Amino acid sequence: MNWMQGLKDYQHYMRIERGLSDNSVAGYTQDLQKLVDYLNEFEIKVSPLEIQRETIQQFLYELAKVINPRSQARIISGLKGFFNYLIFEDYREDNPMDLIESPKIGRKLPDTLSATEIDTLIGHIDLSKSEGERNRAILETLYGCGLRVSELINLKLSDLFFEEDFIQVTGKGNKQRFVPIGPITKKYIGLYSNEVRNHQRIAQGHEDFLFLNRRGKQLTRAMIFTIIKHLAEKAGLQKNISPHTFRHSFATHLLEGGADLRAIQQMLGHESITTTEVYMHVNRKYLADVLTDHHPRNKQ
Repeated sequence: MNWMQGLKDYQHYMRIERGLSDNSVAGYTQDLQKLVDYLNEFEIKVSPLEIQRETIQQFLYELAKVINPRSQARIISGLKGFFNYLIFEDYREDNPMDLIESPKIGRKLPDTLSATEIDTLIGHIDLSKSEGERNRAILETLYGCGLRVSELINLKLSDLFFEEDFIQVTGKGNKQRFVPIGPITKKYIGLYSNEVRNHQRIAQGHEDFLFLNRRGKQLTRAMIFTIIKHLAEKAGLQKNISPHTFRHSFATHLLEGGADLRAIQQMLGHESITTTEVYMHVNRKYLADVLTDHHPRNKQ
């Protein structure tokens, strides 16, 4: 087995056996390709079945000079997964990553926007342009439903169950969940759909996608990032925000409003409650206020 065949087989395994999304498969492949590029650059002739820990350690040593600890940890995790796959398929008996430790990194708390900052961003959308109504609906959906960017661009008209106040979302691993949708979000999706989308010429094969570009095709992840980046610059917002920032804000504001953590977990589509618990650390002042206001020892 050479590296090209190994990566190809592993991609198939990730898609079929593990049910990972195309984005996740691409990310793992890109990280593994860094090892392959290193071997090619230094003319190290070794296959996935023969490579040993010492070679990988040297690769990681060189890598540490140019990438941060968080990226190093991700690549190490990806390599461990790849060699575990080779063991699972009886290609290898050992994992050369077993004694290699990831660098210590602190848990990065998610960035959030206040409700006022979100209103400011949306307020800077130019509604005189044809894409204005669409962009407003996009931001309201990201914030109002807490979607990942991949979930947003894949949202379809057939996923909207407005009479029941829910939308159907396809998340990681093609797992589907129902997320409640509020009247404000429904209002702006309706305005976009009725006043803009209904008058577009829609490309074949894209008829069911909710959010479309000027050519009547499904929007890309990159386009959503660009829309938000330009709005942040226009609004003079000095925060480094992305589509995921709206998801973080959705969860944080729900928690601050008294929502149950398990309910937030279900709406976000987190498999583990541990992932959702990150939001417990976001606003320490809020948690301190909760203690002051509600603990019996603080009541006179």
